[in-house]
Amino acid sequence: MSDHILFAHSLNGATPGAELTGQAIADSLESPELAWVHMNAGDPGAAAWIEAHMAYLPVAVRHALVADATRPRVSFHGDGAMIFLRGVNTNPGAEPEDMVSLRIWIDPARIVTLSLRQLASVRELRETVAAGDGPQDAGTFLADIVARLNARIIDRVDVLDDDGERIEQAVLSDAADPGTLRPQITDIRQELVDLRRYLRPQRDALGLLAAERLSFIEGEARLEIAESQDALTRTVEDLEGLAERLIVARDEIASAHSDRLNRNLYILSVISAVFLPLSFLTGLLGVNLGGIPGSEDGGAFWEFSAALCVVLVLQLLVLWRMRWVNVPGRWRRKDP
Repeated sequence: MSDHILFAHSLNGATPGAELTGQAIADSLESPELAWVHMNAGDPGAAAWIEAHMAYLPVAVRHALVADATRPRVSFHGDGAMIFLRGVNTNPGAEPEDMVSLRIWIDPARIVTLSLRQLASVRELRETVAAGDGPQDAGTFLADIVARLNARIIDRVDVLDDDGERIEQAVLSDAADPGTLRPQITDIRQELVDLRRYLRPQRDALGLLAAERLSFIEGEARLEIAESQDALTRTVEDLEGLAERLIVARDEIASAHSDRLNRNLYILSVISAVFLPLSFLTGLLGVNLGGIPGSEDGGAFWEFSAALCVVLVLQLLVLWRMRWVNVPGRWRRKDP
């Protein structure tokens, strides 16, 4: 098997699931029997092989299949379709939101798929095909691969939703340090941005596939694609709802932080208001100048201390009369 061709299988005919090699791969794509070829889109040999053996495809399609960057979309050419989809990246050490592109050319007699990196959905489908239990027509194949991609996307969104719910509960119960919650919210929101970037156009592409009257997408296959499109629509709505909930959680954290800061500043202001007159009096009578009252009186210190206590009590009474009260855990103004 060439480096640019990862595997190839016959999907129907006399030997469904049989692996194809060498010249049999190109021959199978030109025969009426359905065959599937999966290639490495990053290998320069893939573009050369497509130009040499699939010249019957439009030039725009041949170039798009090996393009450096793609986004989910679908375009129809005759009785075939070029479909670009995205799947969750489950490769070791990879970020799930770094979604892997799957490029597909499909018509009643041939299926050609390409990807830059491995996709678990493609690997699992290949194992099913190799065991002889895979789809034997193009419509069923397309419905199968779309369902497998969707399943992993939904699983990832469910994980994000659980993380969002945990953060919401922590915010509402004030059970976690805001300093640890804010980075978590930022990470989830960044992942949501990446997921929505691809899932919105992918939802639209599946809608076009379900609506277009291609000869090989009929009956149950069309229904399954429509159901996948509906499931992806709900998933996108869940992502948007989660994004809004995280904004609310972030605002709640900011509000709680602001309340704590304001409360602390208020306490400092009250303390300053109480001790500022006392500090003024002690500073005034503590200067080293002649004529300070009580400097010759041995009991003047205690008299002055008593006067300070009286001033302190008067200040507290004034604050109380202004309707400011102290309640456990916070300061607030009492409603008149």
